[in-house]
Amino acid sequence: MDEYESLSHTKWECKYHVVLIPKFRRKALYGELRAHLGEVFRRLAERKESRIEEGHLMADHVHMMIAIPPKYAVSQVIGFIKGKSAIHLARVYGERKRNFVGQHFWARGYFVSTVGRDEEVVREYIRNNQESRRRGKAIRSASALAVG
Repeated sequence: MDEYESLSHTKWECKYHVVLIPKFRRKALYGELRAHLGEVFRRLAERKESRIEEGHLMADHVHMMIAIPPKYAVSQVIGFIKGKSAIHLARVYGERKRNFVGQHFWARGYFVSTVGRDEEVVREYIRNNQESRRRGKAIRSASALAVG
């Protein structure tokens, strides 16, 4: 947590908790897509000098903790990941399924929150989100965990 990244004149630690949802929250992230999407996200993040630290693909949304250098805007990196992953999914899976919407796979918005010093809390939330939903105790944000 106290190991910082470096640019030519900058030491940085910029990590964000991001949640993406498919358009209409359809449960399209199962099966073959789910297994493939994690690696696609990782490769796309690397193209923007970013790194996905933690991630979990749910049936109808994606949680990830991503480290983004300060020279990039969060919206720029997330927009790039959403756009390129949608194009990739359309090319690879679009011909196999009818009604696959391709470049409109993701909903327009996303949730983002800075991680800061609560990194372990956010990591635990991302790892255990699915289990807490199953128990009917879904927590709406990572900050709710830090309160207790």
